[in-house]
Amino acid sequence: MSGMAETRAPDSERYRETRRVTLVGAVVNLLLAAIKILFGWITHSQALVADGVHSLSDLLSDGLVWFASSQAVQGPDSEHPYGHGRFETLATLGLGVLLILVGLGIGWDAVSRLFNPEELMVPGALALVVAAISILAKEWLYHYTVRVANRIRSEMVRANAWHHRSDAVSSIVVLVGVGGTIAGLPYLDALAAAVVALMIAHVGWEIGWPAVQELADSGLAEARLEKIRQTILSVSGVKAIHMLRTRKMGGRASVDVHVLVDPRLSVSEGHIISQTVMDRLQEQVEEVDDVTVHIDPEDDEVASPTAGLPLRGEAERLLEECWHGIKGVDRRQRLMLHYLDGRVDVDVYFPLSLCSDSAGANALTRLLQERIDRCPEFGKVRAYFG
Repeated sequence: MSGMAETRAPDSERYRETRRVTLVGAVVNLLLAAIKILFGWITHSQALVADGVHSLSDLLSDGLVWFASSQAVQGPDSEHPYGHGRFETLATLGLGVLLILVGLGIGWDAVSRLFNPEELMVPGALALVVAAISILAKEWLYHYTVRVANRIRSEMVRANAWHHRSDAVSSIVVLVGVGGTIAGLPYLDALAAAVVALMIAHVGWEIGWPAVQELADSGLAEARLEKIRQTILSVSGVKAIHMLRTRKMGGRASVDVHVLVDPRLSVSEGHIISQTVMDRLQEQVEEVDDVTVHIDPEDDEVASPTAGLPLRGEAERLLEECWHGIKGVDRRQRLMLHYLDGRVDVDVYFPLSLCSDSAGANALTRLLQERIDRCPEFGKVRAYFG
């Protein structure tokens, strides 16, 4: 028995927040990129120009986030039954790759200048002012963006926030490099550009690798798994859980779990238990968006396999053969089959009038059991009269 919860409706508020913070970041990045590249060129600061290119890469990442958010907000369809959350993951990976490529490009240029002293230039003091402005602007943008990312639980927006933070830190390195070069250390500006390049590439790796893991269906962290376990076990009727699996999709996660219940529950009671498990997980675990619950009468990981046992039609035919000739067996009202530990247990219901005393009922039950003991597919027989 299993049940699957529908994924939640697209979060329009989450989409609006993403678009808003991305638009603010794009405007700031556009202005900073233009200012840093312009004044880096005017003041002959290679590090400041490199920092301006970094800001341009931030602008490109804002565009990527904008596009991915418009895709990820869409609900499930025939081609994407689990929704479009992986668009966020792809965008996050794209941001990481973009940062690595930007870092490599800046680093290559800086190292080539270090080996060609005639290409080194001494920046002007105005570069210090521009670098300081960049630090303040980008640090503010980082804190604003990361607050939104935490509120809407978006790794993509968080990755973009770190893109902003990398620009702020690189501007600090630029500030040191430009100041040192002005003070008479001509190599320091190019060296600062190389350090910025390494920092950018490192941040790209830190952002991109978790996205790769997510695309490979990595699960939630152990702390979140424990929260899921405790939430499931709090549901009345759940005895234990096993085969718990999770996978991340953007800021969401899906859960597959096998839930152990009393083996003789009705189908409807098993269903309400599974539905309650789904509801509680979606209510109490923030990331959980999609839930599939398999109701088990026994632990699949330790019990004997039930594959190959006869289904009801074949089981009734075999029981008819085993019980042929037993007086009163044709008056049975109902059969319940329990597939447990590699065999089929049978509950058989008779009218009360069939046996007038407990001795007769016990004798009939023993005879039924003796007959099906000849068939290895069957286990215990329980007879009920009423």
